[in-house]
Amino acid sequence: MLKYLVTPFALFILTLSGYAPSRSQSAQGNQSALKADEFKSISRTEIEMLIADLAQKNPTAIKRLAENPELKRKQLDSLKQLLAFASQAQKEGLADEPSNRQELNSIRSEVIAVNYDQETNKDKGPKPPFGFITDDQVKQYWADGSENDSGSREAQFRAFLDSKLELLKRENPQFSDDQISQEDKKQAREYFTKVQIYKKECDAKIERGELSTEFVQKTELQVKLQQAQFLAKLYSEKIADQAKVTDSDVAQYVAAHKELDVSAKKAKALGILNRAKAGEDFTKLANEYTEDPGNKNSKGELQGGEYKDVTKGTMVPPFEQAALALEPGQIAPDLVESDFGYHIIKLEKKGEGKDTSGKPTEIYDVRHILISTTYKDPKNPAAMPVPVKEYARQELSTAKQKKIIDDIVAANNISVPDDYSIPEISEKTIHPVLKNPQRPAVHRKAPAHRRHPSRKIVRK
Repeated sequence: MLKYLVTPFALFILTLSGYAPSRSQSAQGNQSALKADEFKSISRTEIEMLIADLAQKNPTAIKRLAENPELKRKQLDSLKQLLAFASQAQKEGLADEPSNRQELNSIRSEVIAVNYDQETNKDKGPKPPFGFITDDQVKQYWADGSENDSGSREAQFRAFLDSKLELLKRENPQFSDDQISQEDKKQAREYFTKVQIYKKECDAKIERGELSTEFVQKTELQVKLQQAQFLAKLYSEKIADQAKVTDSDVAQYVAAHKELDVSAKKAKALGILNRAKAGEDFTKLANEYTEDPGNKNSKGELQGGEYKDVTKGTMVPPFEQAALALEPGQIAPDLVESDFGYHIIKLEKKGEGKDTSGKPTEIYDVRHILISTTYKDPKNPAAMPVPVKEYARQELSTAKQKKIIDDIVAANNISVPDDYSIPEISEKTIHPVLKNPQRPAVHRKAPAHRRHPSRKIVRK
């Protein structure tokens, strides 16, 4: 999957303000889910609508945005990328595939039902999602009007269930229908029913003008963003192979960057190997030259490169294969190369022992000298040194992903505002004064749309 979907900043605003994708699981037949240019733009008004919600739910996040212009810019970039990927997915027909179309309609139905539940029942006290829907209403739903434009309600539920199973199989090819129990299906059916009940009520009240314009706008924006995230994920999966980096790519990159050349380190390691083979004290050579951080114990004492009672399977394969090919006292005749560098290996002893579970296995004592070939990214002071090939692969992958994202954004001409206003957040808002300091804190419940049943079908 392309990197923009998992970067720390991506969809930051959407997630914190409650507009990130929920596990949408309702359905509304096979009607067309999207307008032609559904994801071509997001307005400043819409972004500020998100920000206003976020200000109520997470004022600390708003304060961070206000204090960090770069963070603000990255949010706009993330939104533009999200909409571009969704737009490209729509352009290439992913939104028209039956299971995807069903899911897009599911997203719309659930978002409307969840928002309506929160709006219409906000002053009635705590209840689980759709908790105010009675059993009689559920029974009535199935008793009333079994036919509509999209076919029978039973057929709608069957389409919903089949679509969910198809999506589960895409994510996990080993998944099979028999993993879904009757209880799972019962939960899915109940959830489907309650979503449909509230969506129908909400649609009717919007038609009669009984719900505020602000509610309608917020709900439609949330539908749009959740559908966009679903399609963006589909498209990033479709083109994932374009961002893959081959071993040949890595080799060419390393050869083209002199700072990644390890020939001098190899020459140094060969010199030490020849001295060890000539009879110099291996322990002293290890203490003088090894670059293995494990050569010091907890007290900072040098260990002469020794690892004792190593269980077979512990060390990286090239190291272990070379060590176990030796007899006690022998030094490997050639350098042993791993991702961490060049190893000079001397086997001290080997025999039979037991692993941590008590099963018989081969164990050995070994000394080694490591000349490291790992590389620290100079652009990131906090980065840990990594193997040269891994560093090269990361750099190539980042460059490929950036080009793919830039090309998709350019091709879709997404309209996103250059800036947006942020409400001022006072310290009192972030750290409210308790009216009764003696009263113990009460954990808040998660928002209702985060608390629906976590069944296999009702959540992906």
